[in-house]
Amino acid sequence: MKQIKFALLVLILVNFQAIAQKKSKHVLILGFDGFSTEAFKAVKHPNIDMMFADGTLSVTTRPVMPSVTMPNWTSHLTGSGPEEHGVTGNDWTLQKHSLSAVETDADGYYPSIFKVLKDKQPSAKTAFYYNWKELIYPINKKYLDEVSFEDKDGYRQNYKKAVDFMDNNRNNATLVFLYDVHTDHAGHSFGWMSPEYIKAIEEADQAVGEMLDSLVKKDLYKDTHILLITDHGGIKKGHGGVSMSEMQVPWLITGPGIKKQGITEFQNSNKNTSLVLAKIFGIKIYPESWTGTVPKGIFK
Repeated sequence: MKQIKFALLVLILVNFQAIAQKKSKHVLILGFDGFSTEAFKAVKHPNIDMMFADGTLSVTTRPVMPSVTMPNWTSHLTGSGPEEHGVTGNDWTLQKHSLSAVETDADGYYPSIFKVLKDKQPSAKTAFYYNWKELIYPINKKYLDEVSFEDKDGYRQNYKKAVDFMDNNRNNATLVFLYDVHTDHAGHSFGWMSPEYIKAIEEADQAVGEMLDSLVKKDLYKDTHILLITDHGGIKKGHGGVSMSEMQVPWLITGPGIKKQGITEFQNSNKNTSLVLAKIFGIKIYPESWTGTVPKGIFK
C-alpha cells in the first residue's frame, strides 16, 4: 500500500511539474535601434521574414516623441510615454533629469515590465543584453537576473548569452531583452538607407538567423513569443524630428496564440509593447500610470 501511495505521489508531482512547465511563458524581445519602416520595406532580411511568417507585423507603428533613443526604449519597456516616465532625452540619469516621473518605485525608477513581471511571478527569470551603455539607465537592475553589456557595438556574444539564458531557465517564465545599436550607428555615420546602413541590417538579420537555429536545436523556438521592435527611423544622418522617415517603424510579433496575418494595419505605438507582454504573461493588473493599450487583432 505504501508503495502504491508513493507511486501516486510521484505521478502527481510529475503531472504538476509538467503543467507548470506547460504554463511557463517565454518571451524574447529583439531590439534593433534605428530600424525604419523604409528600411524594413527595402532591405532583404530573409531570417526576419521567416520568423514572422506565422505572426503579425505592423509597419505603421509610431514612436513616442521625441523620436530619439532613450525615451522610446523606455516607453517600450514601461508602457508609457515621456510625459509619464519622464525620460525626455538621451542625457537622462536617475540623479539628473528635468521632468519627474508620475510614479516611481522605492529606488526612484518608473515601473518597468521587468518589475511588474517579478512582482506578479517571482519565479520568472529576466535578462537584459545591450551594447549602448546608457540604455539601461532608466531600468531598475534589481528586477533583472542577468545583465550583459557588450562594448564597441558588439552583439554576437550577447546573442549567445541570450540563448543560453533561455535554455538554462526553460522551466521558468522568461523575459529576455536583446538589443543592438550598430544599425543606428551606421545610420548616424553614413546616413539612413546608405549602403553601410543597409549592410548593418543585413548583418543583424544574419545574426538573427544563427540565433533561430540555436533556439530550434535546443527545442525552444516553437514555445517562445518573439517580438522585433525599434525606437525610431532616421533621415540623412539623424533623427529626433517628426518626418515620416523618423516617426514610422516596424513592430512584429510571433508565437503561441498570435494571429498569423502578416502585415496588418492597426493603431500601434511603442508604448503598447509592455501591455502586450503583460497579456502574454497573463498579467491583468499593472501600474495605473501606464498609458499604453493592447492593440486589437493581435491575439487569436
